[in-house]
Amino acid sequence: MTPHAESEAFQDQADKYAAYLETAEGRLRLDLAFANLQEILPPSTASLRALDIGGGTGALAVRLAQLGVQVTLLDCSAPMLNIAQSAAQAAGVADRVALRHGHASEVAKLFNSESFDVILCHNLLEFVSDPITVLRGAARALRDSSAIVSVLVRNQAGEVLKAAIKVGDLARAEYNLSSEWAQESLYGGSVRLFTPDGLRAMLKAASLEVSAERGVRVIADYLPAQMSRDSEYERILDLERKLGSRMEFAAVARYTQCLARRASLMMEDRA
Repeated sequence: MTPHAESEAFQDQADKYAAYLETAEGRLRLDLAFANLQEILPPSTASLRALDIGGGTGALAVRLAQLGVQVTLLDCSAPMLNIAQSAAQAAGVADRVALRHGHASEVAKLFNSESFDVILCHNLLEFVSDPITVLRGAARALRDSSAIVSVLVRNQAGEVLKAAIKVGDLARAEYNLSSEWAQESLYGGSVRLFTPDGLRAMLKAASLEVSAERGVRVIADYLPAQMSRDSEYERILDLERKLGSRMEFAAVARYTQCLARRASLMMEDRA
């Protein structure tokens, strides 16, 4: 997907995406990914600087800002940035959230090297033409040996199970089993799929080394229809956190989250 096509895909979908994040599925994706990130953040976050690449409506940027982090949110969609600005103002953290309009592929041009302690790259690589370029830009922008990049992507195994269990489309499930691309249900069009091994290889190619890996939304999408996702939300969230940290369950999650540091810095730490 070219930067222009990437932008086109989201220009008219900002409100739809914001509404999705209010659903149980959207909240779980946000809450689980953020909880995994918080596990490795230092106790004191007030001095940290973060970059949220493709941060969309600002849901995660606002959460980081509420912890005292100075956040820069980069997105190619002006409507998304407008929603993010309103969200930051409503949360009282507008002074800690800087908005930048631009494409993920331009991170290396837009920001100085070694500028950020935390970089988020959540649900973005599925839509860009060259994921490794984005990851290399993120690696270059990491500040030091404690700096972390968090990557969240669509897991191929999860798309297989979604097609088979949730949709009942066995032909689509078999197709997803070997395809690099799947149908995007929210925006339409195609979405890139990742395997855990493939994501690790991309991170390695970008000189990033995984320090933690988690599954996000392992079973929530397949619970019985009569179970209320809202009234049982906390129990679902707690179980998801336990499942997501166990690799046998994480392997079939809807999303894979990797937390990584620059490989050269990790080797220096061990020396």
